[in-house]
Amino acid sequence: MHVIKKPSWGIKENYVTDESLATNRRKFLNSLATITVGSAINGSLLGNAVWANQNLQNFNSAFKNNKLSIDAKITPEKLSSKYNNFFEFGSTKNIWKEAQNLSTEEWAVNISGLVEKPFKIDTDSLISKFSLEERIYRHRCVEAWSMVVPWTGFELSKLVAYAQPLSSAKYLEFKTFFSPKEATEQRARWYPWPYTEGLTIEEATNELAFLVVGAYGKTLHKQFGAPIRLHLPWKYGFKSIKSIVEINFTSVRPVSFWETLADNEYGFWANVNPEVPHPRWSQKIERVLGGNSRNTEIYNGYGPQVAGLYNKFQNLGNSLFR
Repeated sequence: MHVIKKPSWGIKENYVTDESLATNRRKFLNSLATITVGSAINGSLLGNAVWANQNLQNFNSAFKNNKLSIDAKITPEKLSSKYNNFFEFGSTKNIWKEAQNLSTEEWAVNISGLVEKPFKIDTDSLISKFSLEERIYRHRCVEAWSMVVPWTGFELSKLVAYAQPLSSAKYLEFKTFFSPKEATEQRARWYPWPYTEGLTIEEATNELAFLVVGAYGKTLHKQFGAPIRLHLPWKYGFKSIKSIVEINFTSVRPVSFWETLADNEYGFWANVNPEVPHPRWSQKIERVLGGNSRNTEIYNGYGPQVAGLYNKFQNLGNSLFR
């Protein structure tokens, strides 16, 4: 018997931005455009307003990639933005207030290692260099909760191509910031700061690998990993590193932050699989923020797009999911 399965893309009309919201955003943009210099407004404030205006226009005009977006109810922003893991600021889920201490001004990403010519590029230049698009992706935490978020960004593969990696580059190693004055949990010496993560170059150039600079049609929230983070929807969330400051192309497999601490629980691959439990809990069921529980899908439902990446690693068995 042939079973026709609906593809994982194709957005329902009720998920399209409400007209009133779009109109309000236009009004806000117009109001920013009318700001003038007065006795109470100095030049730096005007500069920030112009930057904000341009930034919002970029996000407002981002291409809606329905092909690579899922057909699922979006998690309300008021829930997803206040239930976060960001261990640099603490181990509770309620770290969104502490995360506002992070300064993202003049943020730049260092591209290093096995590339034609290492370079550093600021996030504003990245946003202007690569066309932005919005993708509605699942996010599945290793702790067995999940959410659905409309991310704005660009394919990681575009940055990989721009970096011109050497043929000897087999992996990408990502590093986040290190600033204990802003992120007080980074004063804890038992953690191997800064946070690091890694991918094979094949994973990094898969069309689903996404560098995120915005969410919910606006600049990325600090608690989400502003100003630039990674999102890999087929892997557990800890692989999607936040607040990136360096991407290093290397021939040696990186050892990630959590793998350093507990490699039997948080391995290099971390592909979602309901049949491979975490040592301390099952992964078969996930709790959806703001909704009911659902059955976990292998590769988080993205198997058709990513399963082929792992054909040559089948000898690793369940290790692919740790």
